[in-house]
Amino acid sequence: MTTFSRRTALIAGGLIVAGLNTELACAVAPYQVLVFSKTAGFRHDSIPAGIQAIRDLGAANGFTVTATEDANAFTTASLAAYKAVVFLSTTGDVLNAAQQTAFESYINGGGGYVGVHAAADTEYGWPWYGQLVGAWFHSHPHIQQVTARVEDRTHQSTTHLGATWVRSDELYNYGTNPRPNVRVLINLDESTYSGGNMGDHPIAWYHAQGSGRSFYTGFGHTIASYSEPAFRQHLLGGIQYAAGATSTPPVIPIEGEAFTSQSGVQIAPHNGATGGRTLGYIDNGDWAGYSQVSTAGATRFTARISSGGIGGTIRIRSGSATGPILGSVAVPVTGGWENYQTVTTALTASGTGPLFLTFSGGSGALFDVDNFSLS
Repeated sequence: MTTFSRRTALIAGGLIVAGLNTELACAVAPYQVLVFSKTAGFRHDSIPAGIQAIRDLGAANGFTVTATEDANAFTTASLAAYKAVVFLSTTGDVLNAAQQTAFESYINGGGGYVGVHAAADTEYGWPWYGQLVGAWFHSHPHIQQVTARVEDRTHQSTTHLGATWVRSDELYNYGTNPRPNVRVLINLDESTYSGGNMGDHPIAWYHAQGSGRSFYTGFGHTIASYSEPAFRQHLLGGIQYAAGATSTPPVIPIEGEAFTSQSGVQIAPHNGATGGRTLGYIDNGDWAGYSQVSTAGATRFTARISSGGIGGTIRIRSGSATGPILGSVAVPVTGGWENYQTVTTALTASGTGPLFLTFSGGSGALFDVDNFSLS
């Protein structure tokens, strides 16, 4: 594979957007969701569209929706009826002390929270809520298009997305970076818009709180958001996660070229590859890292490969390019760079850190990796 000389590859995502046009149903028992949209500050005109979108999602996916702006719904007895509570662009101080206590008990006892957009502009005087939402609002520029980077495509709110997601919305800056305390799903590429001030800029995340579950997305300011299939699926997945009502998510292949660190490898254009590109120009000793992919609990590695070279070996490592080897798989010569085969191997399930793939073989070009999955 010698079309052009080796150079340091630009780090690029390149995952295919699944292009979902309908919400995916989950085979779970019916449950109830409370949508709370009380505002004591700025009021978003997208709230009615958001309520209707969640009602539509519920009708298609096995949950019923109660929408209210009455904080009296926050009692221990009332909250017990719901698997999740959605704070839909709430603002300001919306719950009194007794209501706050009831909600804390609900979440700590196993309930679910979904924060949408201005949910981060809510209850600044309640430290527990700050932990629950993950970060409070700081500021925002004007509505504009952004390229968002999808760090984690294994969560049900992001499995339908590619490595990048281009959309228009009001893009919050947050007072603190939530990353140390949450699992980040999506972050904003601040070079693609004006007004970002965080550098590392998470925009959607999830985490456990007590025995409960919290999901937050900073998207959802605009009315148009709630008619976008990709955003609706993102919101649906967050609700399902918070409600604890998801079936086993599908295994979504990760594009080989979606590496976040590397040595030697490059992105190669090829017909027949998903997205039209592969992880290519692989020589002996090269490696690629994927900070967005956790090896925790992984028991199998599967890859779609091609080789017009001499073939070789992929080693699956945890934490770094010299980290523990979880497994290895031989890559055969396939007869051409656009002749694809699938290889697979069992893993030790002892991984704890991000995924690294290291490559070995003889002299010259070895093979390409189109996509891979951990399961």
